[in-house]
Order: sequence, then C-alpha cells, then structure tokens
Amino acid sequence: MSLFKARDWWSAVLGKGEEFDQGCLCVGDVDNSGSGHDKVVVGSYMGMLRIFSPHVNKSTEGVPVEAQLLEVQLQNAIIQVEVGKFVSCSDLLHLAVLHPRKLSVYSISGTAGNVEHGDQYQLKLVYEHNLQRTACNMTYGTFGGVTGHHSLCIQSMEGMLMFFEQDSYSFGRFLPGFLLPGPLVYNPRTDSFLTVSSARQLESYKYETLAVATEAENRQDPDLPLKTGGKRLTPDWTFVLGEQALDLCVPSFSHSSASIFVLGERNLYCLRDNGQIRFMKKLEFNPSCFLPYTSVTDGTTNLLMGNHTNMLLVYQDVTLKWAAQLPYVPVAVRVANFPELKGAVISLSSDGHLLCSYMGTDPSFFSTPKVDAREADYEQVDAEMKKLHKFIREATRTQDILPKTDIEEDLIVTAAVSANMDSESQALIQDIDGLPVPSVTIQVKVKASSVVQASKLTVSIQPPLAVTQDQFVLEPMGVGSSTVVAFSAFLNGRYPPADLTGDVTVSYSSPTELNPKGVPRVLQSRFSLPLGLVCVPTSPAKTTKFKITVDTNQAPVDLNSIFPEFSGKSEDKDGNSLAFQFLSGAKVTVLASKTSQRYRIQSDSFEDMWLVVKELVRRFDQHFSKLGVKDFKKSFSGPLPLQEYFLSVDHHFQLRVSAQQYQDLLSERAVQFRAIQRRLLTRFKDKTPAPLQNLDTLLDATYSQVMALAEAAEENRALLEEAFVRLRSATHLLVLLMSLWQGLTPDQTAILEATLLPLLQDTPQLGWEESCDAAVSHLLRSCLSRSSKDQATSLAQAGGPVLGLPRDTARLKKHITLLCDRIGKGGRLTLASEANVQVPAQVQSLAAPGGVEPIAEVAGDGEELEPPQEMTKFIKKKQPSKKVKKDKKDVTKEPTETSLKEEAGGAEEPVKEAKKEKKESSKEKKESKKESSKEPKEEGKKESKKESSSSTSSSSKEKKESSKEKKEKDKDKEGKESGDKKVSKKSSVKVKEKKKEPEAGEG
Repeated sequence: MSLFKARDWWSAVLGKGEEFDQGCLCVGDVDNSGSGHDKVVVGSYMGMLRIFSPHVNKSTEGVPVEAQLLEVQLQNAIIQVEVGKFVSCSDLLHLAVLHPRKLSVYSISGTAGNVEHGDQYQLKLVYEHNLQRTACNMTYGTFGGVTGHHSLCIQSMEGMLMFFEQDSYSFGRFLPGFLLPGPLVYNPRTDSFLTVSSARQLESYKYETLAVATEAENRQDPDLPLKTGGKRLTPDWTFVLGEQALDLCVPSFSHSSASIFVLGERNLYCLRDNGQIRFMKKLEFNPSCFLPYTSVTDGTTNLLMGNHTNMLLVYQDVTLKWAAQLPYVPVAVRVANFPELKGAVISLSSDGHLLCSYMGTDPSFFSTPKVDAREADYEQVDAEMKKLHKFIREATRTQDILPKTDIEEDLIVTAAVSANMDSESQALIQDIDGLPVPSVTIQVKVKASSVVQASKLTVSIQPPLAVTQDQFVLEPMGVGSSTVVAFSAFLNGRYPPADLTGDVTVSYSSPTELNPKGVPRVLQSRFSLPLGLVCVPTSPAKTTKFKITVDTNQAPVDLNSIFPEFSGKSEDKDGNSLAFQFLSGAKVTVLASKTSQRYRIQSDSFEDMWLVVKELVRRFDQHFSKLGVKDFKKSFSGPLPLQEYFLSVDHHFQLRVSAQQYQDLLSERAVQFRAIQRRLLTRFKDKTPAPLQNLDTLLDATYSQVMALAEAAEENRALLEEAFVRLRSATHLLVLLMSLWQGLTPDQTAILEATLLPLLQDTPQLGWEESCDAAVSHLLRSCLSRSSKDQATSLAQAGGPVLGLPRDTARLKKHITLLCDRIGKGGRLTLASEANVQVPAQVQSLAAPGGVEPIAEVAGDGEELEPPQEMTKFIKKKQPSKKVKKDKKDVTKEPTETSLKEEAGGAEEPVKEAKKEKKESSKEKKESKKESSKEPKEEGKKESKKESSSSTSSSSKEKKESSKEKKEKDKDKEGKESGDKKVSKKSSVKVKEKKKEPEAGEG
C-alpha cells in the first residue's frame, strides 16, 4: 500500500454517459439540519441533480442508497450549483442552480421516515429567473455591504453581468473589450468583482462603479458613444497574467492573509486586494482545478491542486507539502466536514466519479511469514548454470537483430499464384509492340488462430510490374476464421522488371488483457510470379552481342522438360535450344550442348539475360533434386562481363547527372521568372504609366522555358527509373555469375548482393553510385583486405566523408574490378571477421579521429592521395633493407602507392609481363642483399644522420617526381586511346620497384 495515495473513504459513480465540470460540485448544510455537517451537491450537464450525505461504510458498486438523499432530473443542463442565503427574510441556506437560460433557487427539506424507509427529502422551487442571454457562470456574496442575505451575479456568454437581489432583477452591465467569458469571483473585502478577460489580464470592478455605469439594455456595444446618463465602465485595477486562467478564488476565512488566487495554465498567482502580486509559482504540469483552504500557520494559505497526471498536490503557499495519487483527473475539488471525518477531500471527475478521501496511511497488520531455511543443492545449481551458459552461447552465436520466437503466430498468410494466365487480361497496356500483355491472378488466404482486429493487407511489387489493387481492409476475424483476397498482376511498362517476386504485408492488432485495443503486429509473405508474365516463346537467334556459358557436372537436360510452358511453341523439338522474347525487351536464347555439359545464354541485351539465367539455375536445382542427385554442381568459367556491366553503370550515372542539370536549370529559370514578375508588378502599380520594355515578351519566353525544362526533367526521371531497374538486373546477374564462378555460399552471396545493391530505389539525396562505392570500399578494407594489418588499420580509422554524387564512375569501376579480383584470388566474404582481428599496439596509438587512412583513394584528377606521415613511418619500420643507395631511397618512398597501383592495374597488365617482372625482382632482391652485407655498420649510422638533415630536400624531390609522374600518366592515357600498346620505361621501372618491396605492398 503506497503512502502517497488518496485513501478511499467513500466513493460513488454518478450515472453513465454524463458530463461534469468545475461548477457542478458544491458542499454545505443544504438541508439546514443544524448539525454543521456538510452535504455534497452534484449537478450534471444532463440535468441530473444529486445530493449525498456520505457515511463511513464504503460501496464499490454503484451508489450507496443510504448515502444518497435526493436525485432529481431537471429539464435543462446544470452549469453551476451554489449554496447560500438567497431568500429574503430567511436565514436558511438555499440551493441556487444555474441553467443556460434560467436561474432557479430551491429549498431542500427532510422529514423523518417511518419504520425502515428512512428520512425523506424534498426539493421545492422558491423562485426562478428566466434569462434573456445564455449564462456562463455565476458568483454570490453580500454585494454593496448588505448583510443577512446573499445576492447573485451571472456572467453571460456575451460579457454581460446580470445582478439579482433574491427574487428581483437589479441591473445589468457589459464588460468593456469583451471577447470570451472567463472565471468570475466576488471579493467581499473590497466589494469588487474579479474576472480574467480575453486580453489575458485580471480585472477588478467595484460594485459601486458597476451600479453607476451605463445601463446594459440601453447600450449594446461598449465601444459606441454614450446615449444616456451614466459613467463609462473602467476596471479599478488590472494585472497582466499572460495566459488564460482556469479558476479564481478569494478565500475569506482570515483577514490577516487577504489574498486573491489565480490558477493559470502554467502558473499559480497570489495577489493582494489592490492588485499587487504576493508570489507566483511556476508549475511543471497541467493543472485541472484548485482550492485554497485554511492553514495552521499564520500568514500562509494551504492549497489543494489537481493535475492531469491524476495527482492531488498540497501546497503551503509555494512549498509542496504532500502529493497523493487519485484514480482519475479531478475537475473540481472541495473540503467538507462529515460526522465521522473532519476535513475530507471531495473530488469529482469529468465522467462522474465522486470520491471522498483523506491523505495519510492506514495501519498495516501484515507480518512477513518465516521462510524455511534449506541447504542449497549444488548439483542442481551446477546443472542450471550449464543450461544458462548454453543459452548464452547460442544467443551470441546468432547474428540476427531480433530473437526468433517459437510462439504461434496469430495469423497465417499464404499466397498462391495461378498456374495459368487470366482469360481476360487485366493489364492497363493491352499490347506492347504487337504482343498481348497477359495478367495472372494471385490469391492470398489469411487464417486467424486468435481474435484479430483492424487488419490491413498491402501488396508491394517491383516496377514496372503492377497489380489491380494494392491495399485491402479486412474485417475483424475470430478464432479459426479465414479470408481470401484475390488480385491480378501484370506488366505496366516498356522494359522488363528486375525481380518477379512480390510481398504481401498484413498489419493487424491482437487484443490482450492489458491492452484491449490491441498490440500492433505485422506479418509478411512472399510470392513469385511466373516468367511467362513478361516473355513469350520465339525462334532462337543465331548472332548476338552478349554470351554467358554455365557449366554443370551432369548430363545435358532437355530444355523442353525444364521449361514445359514454353516448349509447346518451340521450333526445336530436340530440346537443345529455347528462345524467350520479352514483351518490352530483347530476345534471349538458351542453347544446350549435345556433347558437353554446358549451356549458353545469349542475347543482344546484357540486362535482359538476368531473369532467364536465374530461372534456368533455379529449375536445374529443382530438376536434379527431384531425381535425387545430391552432388549437382554448376559453375561459370568464363571471364566476368565487367565491361558490359559498366555500360549500364555509365548510362545510369549520365541520367543522374542530367537530372541534376535539369534541376539547376529549373531553379535558375524560376528565379528569373519571379524577378520578371516583380518588375512587371511594380510597372503596373506605378501611377505614371511607363513602357514595359518587352518585359511581357521576356515573361512568356521564360514561362515556355520553364515548362519545357519541366517536361524534359519528367522525361529524364522516367528514363532514370528504367535505367535503375536495368542496372539492378545487371547487378543481380553479375552477383549470380560471381557466386557460380567462385562457388560462394548463400550467406556470402547475400553479403555480395547487399554490397552491390545497397538501395532498392534512387533518391535525389542518395544514389546508387556513392552507396555502392562506400559498401565496396568497406569490404576492401575489412574482410577482403590483403593482410590482417590492413584490416586492423581500417578498423581503427574514423568515419568517412558525407556521401554525394561523384564526378565520374572511374573510382567506382576501379573498386568493383578490385573486388572481383580479390574474390577471384580466394577472398572470403564474411561479416564476423572484423571482430576476430587483433589491432596492433602501434595502430591503436594511431586510432585517433582522422589518424589513419588505410586505402589511398583517387583524387580529382586521377592522382592517388598520399598516406599520412604517421602511417608511412609505421610502414617503413617493416622494410627488409635499409636505405643504402640513392636508388633504394627512391624505391622506398611510396610503398603503399605502388602497391595500390599494382592492384588497380593488375587486371589490365598482360600475364607475360608479370612473369618477366617476377624474374627481374628476384634477381634484384639477391643483389640488394649482397650489397647490404658488404657495407660496414658505420655507414649506416652516418646515413641515419644524413636522413634527418636532408628531409627538406627529399620533400622537394618528391614534389618534382610527382609532377613528372603526372605528365607520364597523361602520356600513357593518350597512348592507350590511340591504340599504342607500348609501355613507357618509367612505368616498367615502377613495376620493378613494386616487386622489389613485396612486404611494403602487402603490409
């Protein structure tokens, strides 16, 4: 039991569907019993008036009958209830009830009942006033200093104050500058009325000033001039709050602490009677109601404050003294005295929860039972420990982001694709180049194993494929119920797709005990569309541009049995050839060798071969698995078609550059168009007409340019989408060929595919080229690095620059070539190798941000960036031979640069030159060892001193050599373009130098 919780002394739930607010609760001896004990009066917006006399016996269900004195249904909504001396010539308390258009005063009387029926209470109407204006709230008091009875003041929605003395109407006054009504209260000490205006300021009006001001019936608008006698109504004083007030209160229990309390939306204000502020408290919560009450300390006031976090706070001026938790948000709070409990806190919620509570604690008689001491079973503890260690090992071994659960799913989603095409095609494009476009029906069955609410089914498919309907709203499903949804898929573009798979996503809510509305969940199912949706059988082509050969270790298979749906229209009955004509692409031919175990796929379009090769490999696996062949292997022996792949890369990149250029031109023309508009507008607004100086012609021409550029940009965007789909097809084909080439596992193939296809869609902020380059560079620096030391330095480096559109694709193509070369030389693709690399101590010291640059990237003009000095020092320590001769100094200056040049150019250099260079390098190694052994030790010491003094001269030499190398590179490029295959002497010397220092290159 929490100490900081309001103790429930008596509670009741008032009706169902009724609404209450802060004016609907009041306490007092309304039946004039003379005992001094209070009754609780509650009125609702539904017109229900209830009076309670709470007793100590609690009731958890409904309203206790013995505590409810009266319940009356009135005709109109009850805005506010107050208890006071509202009848002349009577000192008894009466009940005033404010309705929107009526004020009623009632007397409550009780008569002692006979036998077990108890006391009977009656509600009798004393008088009522029909209001001409809609009422908002009211206050009462001894207006004008009259003692013995109370007068009433009602504020209307239009800002009119209506004064009533018992059963007669006195006068009415309009408040100046009124917009919306605020809280209203009467201060008996100064005989004035306090309200908060729409200007968010507290205003005080004396009763005497209101009495002599202009009559409201004669003057509707306070801003109009006076027509009859009377003074203009002005406030006695104002105080700027800066926020809207929720409630006002003027406690009158002590003249020594004369204060005015204002509850704002974020602050609590306490002011003196003359408008000077006493203190202010900034609240860290949203208050809902408050009530000042008497304090035991002189000069201070206690406050009860409720907030929207179900808390009831007790303040002494600005100091928080206590906090109690309530079961709801209170809208009204009062303090009452009952026979069994003095000072009970009465709180009311907006939906009718009435609670009489007190703060503190109840005595607890609970004693903790003794626990039987028992000895620990060490064998059982040891077995449990081993079991937990096993769970931990299995959990750390898996690399899944989310743990796999064995809980049965609430829904089972299955997608079934029809085996035959639709009789009537649902395609939007009925024919492409004379070929009809078919469609196929997919049926999705959703079966529920528990109660499911708010189910939505979404179908996503890769462009240019489309479906007839991609979103479905399912009805709530019970246990065991199922729903079937059907839709058709078809080709909706003039280029083949990169993927024939689609996803069905079902989002739903499963209700639980703690959350009846349901916990949101998502399920996904995948389906594959048939190849016949995008192509038709045709006659084989003999001459094509691109060819791919796939080898197997099994006897040749009849292609008609592999592709039965295409065999009916095939001209080759032997099954050695089969051709596919894409509806919006090229013709792809598959040829099976009669003698060997090879299959050739050829076409005039490199990208269009992807779907056929993928389907061929998948059907080969299915065919031989059905035959029970376990050692079936397939491979690709030919060179990787990188040059054909790079054509797709360049085409996509050029379209991205064009899109950027169109965007820049559009922004320029838009700025120009707005500038011309401003000029024309100033000319038209000028009072003295001036010639337009052909500005209108310039405006028309600029508008035409903007429209033409927008159309061209839109056309380029469509071409870019098509180019990206073709690039995806080419990338998928390259990944498949690399996996067949090196026999990659499914995990390694997935890593390679995620590296070369990091995006499923191009965006203006992030494109495929920069994303792929970053992913490939990461693999080259991590698991495909040449040594563990390179991998360690790459792990110690800081993050790279922000990705952006590159200037060209040379660097990307170089890195992809290097990736293929490293995989071809036995590189292992894995993500777990990074965690197993031990970083050397020297590298850890260089692990500051920006301290290590492991790969020398290509600069703007094709130059390679030099590594930092710290890294070159670390590399030079590993050199096998010291700097003895000037020639050797030149050789060991740029070890990493030469190694990288060797990697980049390794794919293009012929094999014969590489063999010659190996022989020459082995000879030079022997000569260098002999020379180093002949020289004395003293020369080495002298040279070490010379190196420190000649550091500046060596740097100038390096600059000269770098400028020479630039010129030689330009010459080499020109020689390659003209078809000259000769290699310059400088480059051959560089290759020799590379072979001289193998450890530097590998390190």
